[in-house]
Formats: sequence, structure tokens, C-alpha cells
Amino acid sequence: MQNLNTIAYVVGIIYGIVLILATFVRIKFIESMRIDALVIPQPTDSTRPVNLIAGILFAGYGIYSLLSR
Repeated sequence: MQNLNTIAYVVGIIYGIVLILATFVRIKFIESMRIDALVIPQPTDSTRPVNLIAGILFAGYGIYSLLSR
């Protein structure tokens, strides 16, 4: 069970990094992973900071969870 938790935390860290990159980089794969594009009907450049905040939260939680074992 602990291996599954570790995998979930690592996937969360990777997704957080992808979201952080989505704030600054425009690549087709990363564009499809954006949170603001999934939630907001018409995402624009002004909604990109949502990805930065969410990415920091996801990656930070994953790192914290791995280090606090």
C-alpha cells in the first residue's frame, strides 16, 4: 500500500510541474493539461496564473508528503 501512495505523490509532483510549465510554455501536450482550460469555458492568457497556483499546491503537497514519512 505504501508503494501506491508513493506513486500517487510522484504523479502529483509531476502534474504540479506540468501545471507550472503551462503558465509559461505553450506546448500542445501541456495546453491540454491546464486546469483553467478544464474549468473555465473560455480560457485566456489572463487565466493562466490559476495553473501556477494549482501547480505549486500539487507539487508542494506531493513533496511534503514524501518528505514527512
